[in-house]
Amino acid sequence: MLDAALFRTDLDAVVQGLAARGAAFDRETFSRLEEERRRVIQEAEVLKAERNRVSEEVARLKRAKENADHLIAAQREAGDKLKTLEAAEKEAEAAFRAFLATIPNLPHESVPVGKDEHSNVEIKRWGAPRAIAAPKDHVELGTRLGILDLDRAAKLSGARFAVLKGLGAKLERALVSFMADLHAGAGWNEVLPPYMVLPEAMYGTGQLPKFEQDLFRTSRGEDTLYLIPTAEVPVTNLYREEILAEDQLPLRHFAFTPCFRSEAGSYGRDTKGIIRQHQFHKVELVSFTAPEKAQEELETLTREAETVLEALELPYRRMLLCTGDMGFSSRKTFDLEVWLPSQDTYREISSCSWFGDFQARRANIRYRPSAGKPQMLHTLNGSGLAVGRTWVAILENYQNEDGTITVPKALRPYLGCDVIR
Repeated sequence: MLDAALFRTDLDAVVQGLAARGAAFDRETFSRLEEERRRVIQEAEVLKAERNRVSEEVARLKRAKENADHLIAAQREAGDKLKTLEAAEKEAEAAFRAFLATIPNLPHESVPVGKDEHSNVEIKRWGAPRAIAAPKDHVELGTRLGILDLDRAAKLSGARFAVLKGLGAKLERALVSFMADLHAGAGWNEVLPPYMVLPEAMYGTGQLPKFEQDLFRTSRGEDTLYLIPTAEVPVTNLYREEILAEDQLPLRHFAFTPCFRSEAGSYGRDTKGIIRQHQFHKVELVSFTAPEKAQEELETLTREAETVLEALELPYRRMLLCTGDMGFSSRKTFDLEVWLPSQDTYREISSCSWFGDFQARRANIRYRPSAGKPQMLHTLNGSGLAVGRTWVAILENYQNEDGTITVPKALRPYLGCDVIR
C-alpha cells in the first residue's frame, strides 16, 4: 500500500507513476473519500473541544457549589454525538484504506516505461544454448521415458496437474534438495511455513483484495483459509505487526513449498505440459532490509537465484521488466528467463522483485533504526527457483538423440545416476 501522505502532498507524482504503469487514478473517488474523511475528523475535533470546554465549566460550577445539571446533560449529549462521529470516522478511514488497497505500487525511476513485455530490457545473458537437431519438448520426452503422466493426473484432478513417476519424481526431489543446500550454504535461513493462511496474510503481500479470483480457498469453522500461491505470502507475514531491530537486517529467508494458483484469465497460455499448473513446487527467497540498502539487496537476491541456473549450467538471460509488465506490488523487477530448445526462446523461471515499503505498510512490518523512531522497512522476494520449470529446462536442454536425459553434474550426487533412461 502506498503511503497516504503521498496523495496529500504530491498527488501529481502519484498520478504520473500510475500512468506509467497503465493504471488510471480515480480522482473523483479519491476526492470524495478524502473529503468525507476530513469532514468527520473535523466535526469530531470540534465536538471534542466543546466537550472539554463544558467539562471545565462543570468543574468550575461544582467548585463554586452552583447547579451544573444543564451542562451535565449537554455533556452527555455531546458524548453520544461523539461516539456516533467516531464510528463514522472509522468507517471513512476504512473506506479510504480500501481504496488505497486497490492501487498498485509506483515504479522506481530506473524502471523503463512500457505497455507490455515487448518493452522489457535485456540486462545480460549467461551460457550458450546447445545445438539440438529437432529438439523434443518436455512432454514428449517425459512421457516416452515414463517419468511424466499427464493423462492420469487429469483423471485425478482435471487439467493443469501432473504426476511425476520414477526418476521424474526423484528429479523434482533432487532439485529441491539441491536448491535448499545452495541457499543455506550462502547464509539464507530456511523456513518451512504453513501452506494455508488467513486473509490478513494475503492482504499483507497484496494478493487481496485485487487478485482473489486467482486464489484457492477453503474454510475451518468460521475462518477462511487461502492456499498459498507462493511462499512469499507466509514468509513475508512472519513479521506482520512486528518491529525488527536494525542489526537484524538484512533478514534473509528461503522456503520450499507447494504453490496453488487458479490461473484465472490465463486460458490458452502454456496449457500444454507443466509450465503453468494449478499446483507446483517452488523454492522462494524473501528478504527484509533497510530502505537505503534495498537496491543493493535486489542485486544480491537476483544473483542468488542466478547461481542456481549457473550451477545447473542452464543458459538464461536477465530481463528488467518495464512499468506495464511488473506485478501489482512491485517497485522494480528482474525476470530470469531460461532457454527452452523446443520453443526456441527464453521463458521465465524466476521473478525477483523489490517492493519498497508497499508490502511492509500493508502488513505493518517496521524496523527500529539505531537512532530515531520505528519506520517501514523494505521487502523483496524471488523464486530460487520454480522447481517444475527447472525440471522442464533440464529435460529439454540435456536431451539426447536417443531420448535419454543427461543429468547435470551438480545434480548427480542427489539423483544417484548420470542419465535418465
